[in-house]
Amino acid sequence: MTTLGILLVLVLLLVVFGLLFRLQIMTSIFSGSSSREIGVSNRINAILFIIFLIVGGAAFTWSFIDNYDKMNPPIASVHGHATERMFWTTMIILGIVFALTQVLLFVYSYKYQHKEGRRAFFFPHNNKIEVIWTLIPAIVMAGLVFAGWKEWTRITGPAPKDSVVVEVMGKQFNWLVRYPGRDQKLGVVNYRLIDATNEFGFDLSDKNGIDDFVAPEIHVPKGHPVLLKIRSRDVLHAVYMPHFRVQMYAVPGMPTKFWFTPTKTTDEMRAQTGNPKFNYELACNQICGRGHFAMKLNIVVDEPDDYVAWYGQQKSFSEQNPDVLASFKQKSDKLVEKETAASAAAVVPAAKASL
Repeated sequence: MTTLGILLVLVLLLVVFGLLFRLQIMTSIFSGSSSREIGVSNRINAILFIIFLIVGGAAFTWSFIDNYDKMNPPIASVHGHATERMFWTTMIILGIVFALTQVLLFVYSYKYQHKEGRRAFFFPHNNKIEVIWTLIPAIVMAGLVFAGWKEWTRITGPAPKDSVVVEVMGKQFNWLVRYPGRDQKLGVVNYRLIDATNEFGFDLSDKNGIDDFVAPEIHVPKGHPVLLKIRSRDVLHAVYMPHFRVQMYAVPGMPTKFWFTPTKTTDEMRAQTGNPKFNYELACNQICGRGHFAMKLNIVVDEPDDYVAWYGQQKSFSEQNPDVLASFKQKSDKLVEKETAASAAAVVPAAKASL
């Protein structure tokens, strides 16, 4: 607390001295005793602009080269190559424009530093220049947007009919994963049914959901399209799989989807990276709360035969939780009894009327 108080006092003193300095200058101006002296500081500042341009550019280049591998993990999906091409095409275009404008900014600041007797050239408007610097960026941006839109509609559009379906649901602060059973149809879920046991909200009155199962990690087969169905149970999350170049928001109340085809198994990627502990990862890259750091999930890319073997070993949610299934059956039986009784009550008056 003492340190904070000292810092506040120092800040206040600097503010007071600044105000006194400005007051002195204004007094000199009004009294006519102020003279405009440039001195060597203007020259020094101009030189510092060039030094900053050179040192800053060198530091940026070194940082970019040093972190290139971290920014660009190996690609492990079919569409990832197209995404990578679009990304670097955009970065190259923006990089050229950024470098050019920054060089012009700092060089012009040096070249046109204040000198006695020099006057600025008045250049209010030029239609030709306005058209050029409006038309060229518009054409470039239209091309980039069209290419991105074309690829985006492909990977978020209808997935191939034989796709492996995986539903991913984000919640604070972990991921839930659901697979369809042998019927390859995901059953209905109902948020009102969510509890400590039934975290997904399985509605086991739906026959399609009887054989659905949950998994502690995501398994997908190499070389086979995978359709991710994405939901959120509470706040905004993001399904981020960097090696597959997958990024899609998990939005409460609005299911989203994304499909991709993995091209390298986990073992192949471990051999390529030289890291025997390597694992593909699903991470949330949105700040979704205090436990955001924990929202990670392993992804295992298997050979097709290994995936089939893993899939066959899984037990459905209803098998693992017979009590939940029994409660649904009781509710279903009671509903059938009520419907039967109601039908009988409706038949009796009709029969009496016919007699």
